[in-house]
Amino acid sequence: MSVVTLGFFIALEIAARHYGELGPLTNQARELIFAPKSGTVLYVSMALMMVVLTWRQRFIAVGAAVGIDVVFWLVRRAVGAEMMFGNGALWVTVACAVIAVTRRTGRERVLLLQGVGLALLLVTGRKTGYTWLLITSKTRPTVLDQYVATADHALGNPSWLVGRIVEATGTVGAHVLEWVYIQLAVAAVAVALYQLRHVAAERRFPRHHLVRTFLVIGLLGPAIYMIFPVVGPIFAYGADGGQWAVANLWPDTPPPVGTPLAMPFDEVTPRNCMPSLHTAWATAIFIHSRKGPLALRFAGAFWLIATLGATLGFGYHYGADILAGVVFTLTIETALRAIDYGWDRSGIRLACYGAAVFTALLLSYRYLSVEMAHYPWVFGPLLVLATASVIYGYARTAKRWDRKPVQVHLPEPRRESQPELV
Repeated sequence: MSVVTLGFFIALEIAARHYGELGPLTNQARELIFAPKSGTVLYVSMALMMVVLTWRQRFIAVGAAVGIDVVFWLVRRAVGAEMMFGNGALWVTVACAVIAVTRRTGRERVLLLQGVGLALLLVTGRKTGYTWLLITSKTRPTVLDQYVATADHALGNPSWLVGRIVEATGTVGAHVLEWVYIQLAVAAVAVALYQLRHVAAERRFPRHHLVRTFLVIGLLGPAIYMIFPVVGPIFAYGADGGQWAVANLWPDTPPPVGTPLAMPFDEVTPRNCMPSLHTAWATAIFIHSRKGPLALRFAGAFWLIATLGATLGFGYHYGADILAGVVFTLTIETALRAIDYGWDRSGIRLACYGAAVFTALLLSYRYLSVEMAHYPWVFGPLLVLATASVIYGYARTAKRWDRKPVQVHLPEPRRESQPELV
């Protein structure tokens, strides 16, 4: 699996260089010296790595990271460079990898490398997302927004509705939603830290946790962008689209129903709407927070609701994207959990059903959008019921899984050779 992941990152690095941009590996390596894009992500990634450390080691790691950042801050201020924190967290994470290879052995080395790998996958995965967005804008000259906007009439044009609501809340509501939208990774790490809180004591990771779902969503989601490129209402029907927009309609006037066409768009705007991965990730956070304490469950629900409000209210997504994102996440979550249960019949059936519903949603948006707009009272409930059926199937299957133990196959203990009696 590690070899496949590394090969994937290298392939994206080569693809980015083809378009004259730095790839995810190079961008991540630069942040050892230059100002990081997001210091918050680097620190929460380091926190994720520290689940394998003792409390004494955690205090040393945090102190070292802060100390390194202070030095970087003083140097940058002296030379007038861009100011940003986070280099210290990355240096400490890399240092732990070096310590694992040079100073640890056996299970301790494996555990520390697993923690470092988890942290680096999170930060590199974020860089990978930026590279994917670049590739979608360069390789997909036309977008399918007119099809999705037409199909969205069956759902009542929710992006236009929520967009007007967000405008009515003023700057306070917009700032809250923007913060939630940007800091999605922080919420994910908070839930993941709760799930991984016993790793240091038990000296092993749980078989399934949120980070695994997050990474798979980020790996598979951009592939759908390449198949179904969509830029979103704020660009296709709003002022942010400039000369490429159909008209400046969002969020005041819903687009008229006509004959949808694939429309050309610029080579800068990412085609990252179908499905909504922010909705997918927020759904995963909500699912994994259900077994936590009340405060964590409340935070998971708040993050999901606020993320839905931001994706629609800022014009980044259509309602159709949201439904696809929910089904996408539940299908992935089902498949990952089914692996732990040996692919039992219920897991296989639900994973196949979720994939079928997801495929049906995309095909209906593309080939039945006009009919969906003309008969909203038929297709609207059908879309919601199809999504609800996957939600119900997952809830029922997950409850059944939670009642039976996971089959963990532990290696047999090695038998020590006994000396012969003389």
